[in-house]
Amino acid sequence: MVGVTHMRTATDLAQAVRSGGLDPVALTEGALARISARDAAIGAFRRVRTTEAVAEARALQQRPDLADLALAGVPTAVKDVTAVAGEYVGWGSDAASRHSLDRDSDIVGRLRRAGAVIIGLTRAPELCLWPMTDTAEAIVHNPWAPAFTAGGSSGGSAAAVAAGLVPLGHGSDALGSLRSPAAICGLVGITPGVGIVPASDSSDWSGMYTHGPLATTVSDAALLLSVLAERPELARISAPRKLRIATSVERPNGTGRIPDEFAAAVTHIATLLQEAGHKISNTTPRYGNFGPALLARWLAGPGEPAKRLDWKRLEARTRTHLRASRIVRRTGLVRQGAKRAWIARAEEFFAEHDVLVTPTLATMPPRAQRWSRKGWLANTLPSIQLTAFIGPWNLAGFPAMSIPAGHHSSGLPIGVQLVSPPGNEPQLLALAAQLETLNPWPRTAPR
Repeated sequence: MVGVTHMRTATDLAQAVRSGGLDPVALTEGALARISARDAAIGAFRRVRTTEAVAEARALQQRPDLADLALAGVPTAVKDVTAVAGEYVGWGSDAASRHSLDRDSDIVGRLRRAGAVIIGLTRAPELCLWPMTDTAEAIVHNPWAPAFTAGGSSGGSAAAVAAGLVPLGHGSDALGSLRSPAAICGLVGITPGVGIVPASDSSDWSGMYTHGPLATTVSDAALLLSVLAERPELARISAPRKLRIATSVERPNGTGRIPDEFAAAVTHIATLLQEAGHKISNTTPRYGNFGPALLARWLAGPGEPAKRLDWKRLEARTRTHLRASRIVRRTGLVRQGAKRAWIARAEEFFAEHDVLVTPTLATMPPRAQRWSRKGWLANTLPSIQLTAFIGPWNLAGFPAMSIPAGHHSSGLPIGVQLVSPPGNEPQLLALAAQLETLNPWPRTAPR
């Protein structure tokens, strides 16, 4: 295990601002300086709010409720998929309207009310369709190994946090868009269960879409989740009870081997958990044939966001995808039967187990390239292979998270996925925090 990098967490920074021991303007200016010095090589930010963020930090100093703000003064990166007043929503696309919006989304509104400083908007692949992030302006590189992608579609936010540019990143997830970059960049990423984070865009991606945190520690991820969900109790992590934990390295689609080092990471985590007193079994859910249901929802696309883009300016791979989307939606291929059957099988599994541990990823991540210039099929094949362990839980709507578990011989982080039945986010956070103590990880990539 690479030595742990010591840095102040978002939790510590917010406490220091609340107590008056840290100036939020200085904190914001420090983040802006790091971004200015390092982001040209990483490509995390589509827009850095240099002037606006400092003004927000100054205004924060005057808030009468400063001592009560959960994220007081914490510089936070927001994925470029949700409205920030005074900015446009890009969705990773040159085809998006450049019209500045006059109000925040509900998600950004919660961040501001909690005292976060919106430092900038991070890059995403066009319409968030892919697990690798590049746009016409930049390729988002992995801070640990720049030859590899930072993941997607929340790749910009993950890269910003993993590089230590900001302590917290907002992400969104419909088919692994948060856990995939978390695993690739060595972060904690939480995809909450359906309905935990209420949002006006929750009907996107056939109802699988949600928002969640990217952070370097479990406590920071829990803190941001508590703000997004408007549930302060989620930030209070308790010790886990003794759990029935299943581990599995079998790919849900039943084909192909995962990298040996990914399987070894799951075995290592299982050993630690068994030594901590949990009951461990090597058991695989009865996945069945949920693939067509998941594929139909991916092909159907994001829904409303796609309607607001200039078709002529879209990437070729996106136009191909949206043609398929029209067919899928017109013919009603997004059906509920296979989804309900999969949920029933998942509930059957979790009647006997409290948590499932799997690799987060099924293959090594793709290289950092201009994937946006490649064809639809060239993007699709590595995407489906990479995210085999992730998508099933979006379809089911169960909470899942990725935490760091070690490092690959290439230098890239390895993530393991923790899954629980609906409503068990506190259980996942408690178990993840225990693993953070048992198996501490480096919080950011070396410079």
